[in-house]
Amino acid sequence: MKIVLEKEQRVFFTSDTHYNHSNICSATTNWDTNNNRSVRHFGSLEMMNAVLVDNINALVRENDILIHLGDWSFGGFESIQHFRDRLVCKNIHLVLGNHDHHIAKNKENVQSLFKSVNIGNTVLTIVEHPVKQEPATKHRFILNHFPIASWQDMGQGVAHLHGHVHLNPELRIGPGKMIDVGVDGNDLSPIGLQEVVSLMEKQPIKSMFSFVDHHELNS
Repeated sequence: MKIVLEKEQRVFFTSDTHYNHSNICSATTNWDTNNNRSVRHFGSLEMMNAVLVDNINALVRENDILIHLGDWSFGGFESIQHFRDRLVCKNIHLVLGNHDHHIAKNKENVQSLFKSVNIGNTVLTIVEHPVKQEPATKHRFILNHFPIASWQDMGQGVAHLHGHVHLNPELRIGPGKMIDVGVDGNDLSPIGLQEVVSLMEKQPIKSMFSFVDHHELNS
């Protein structure tokens, strides 16, 4: 997937919004929260949904780009469009998560709600709008709903963005150039391209394995 940004257009990433998911909301959960099941602490499911919507709309403008790495919504097929209709952003690209069954099957052409719908291990290239006479800046990422231990062009500094594991802010960055962009590790909000780039520049080229993975080597 290649995205060429227009002037003043911005890119944001997010994942695991779980819009309308009653079990992830403390007011409506049936989970045993004493058994290490993390929930979001809200007085009602409607409050949780509203915060997710408001946080996205506060950052992502109509012409910006939002890349969502899966687990879009819960609570039935209708929740997919209900969530989409509440967001002002026109350009939402979705990488399918393990709970996006209706979207994967394209029930009632629901994929048309998104700019694109992608499977895992999506290679993303973002070309920033050139500033004055400077050449355009390019960024490459490997997108997947699930975290992966090693990925294409890791040795060249390509970062891996994922969701699924609902890591808290202290754990969202992996041992190498990988980050959980899910809302639970990012104040229930999307994270911007420039912040991702800044965080990943500081990370070493390293896989999740304890031994040296030959993909870490730039060759």
